[in-house]
Amino acid sequence: MERFIKLIKNRSDIGAGTRGSDLGIDAIEIAAINKNSDYFNRFEFDDVKSHNESIYDKNRNAFAKRIEHVLEQCTRVCSSVKNNLKENFFPIVLSGDHSSALGTISGIKAVYPDKRLGVVWIDAHADLHSPYTSPSGNIHGMPLAAALGEDNLNCQVNKIIPETKKHWEALKNIGYPGAKVVPEDLIYFGVRDTEEAEDKQIEKFKIKNYKVDEVRYRGLENCVEEALARLSNCDMIYISFDVDSMDCDMISYGTGTPVPKGFDQYEIIDIINQIIKSQKVVCVEFVEINPLLDTKGNKMAETAFEVLEQITPSIILPIEQ
Repeated sequence: MERFIKLIKNRSDIGAGTRGSDLGIDAIEIAAINKNSDYFNRFEFDDVKSHNESIYDKNRNAFAKRIEHVLEQCTRVCSSVKNNLKENFFPIVLSGDHSSALGTISGIKAVYPDKRLGVVWIDAHADLHSPYTSPSGNIHGMPLAAALGEDNLNCQVNKIIPETKKHWEALKNIGYPGAKVVPEDLIYFGVRDTEEAEDKQIEKFKIKNYKVDEVRYRGLENCVEEALARLSNCDMIYISFDVDSMDCDMISYGTGTPVPKGFDQYEIIDIINQIIKSQKVVCVEFVEINPLLDTKGNKMAETAFEVLEQITPSIILPIEQ
């Protein structure tokens, strides 16, 4: 049975600390045009309504900035992913900032509430903060905490107002009540920039992080095979690819929080393709391309498009009945 792709374009950057990732989708499309590719004419797409002007609103929720609008945006993404999965599309979500991943995960669980979801998080950051622990208040650092239903109160440093708490509880319950993922079904690739509160969660839950050095030392295929074995009890897998998982010095600084010593694009392609071949992947997401910060023209978007082009054949190959 062939799988039909639907592109979900979520031009929202309100969960980030820096403007510009809302332009990442257009930057990828420009990269395709400059490569004489018809990629974006080959697939149907959904444009998710955004609320980017809210970034200029006076912020009452200092430890979860614009949380009421992130809640609204994640709910929209959830609805789009849910509807497309119900119509038997394979969603490729192209988003601005990484807070969107909570909407995507929630949409998957809304369609498959009785199935166990594995998450492969390819990122330089753990994104395990909550409003109680976040040093920045930017919600693109919180989607996994919300998906896991974890406040990490043992590491609390922020005293949040009732309004923030109300919206945070609503975020944790989008699409499907309670936790969408259990910690043992979360696997990191490339995480290398974390805070103490996140480190304690990773240690507490024994979340596996395949660091760049380990992948190169042990072999990429071995590490991905082991990761899939760890997710063997999962019925389905979601892959979230943040471009800051790639080496900023080698590739580009065109992302909100660049970190050196990351993967190159060929390693990302191989990781994603090997996971897709498990036939458990139901959705892939690309996030955090920021052309306003790119000092090499449109290099980050061009590299992200290269990854997108190279993983798409693995998705659309016929799968077993």
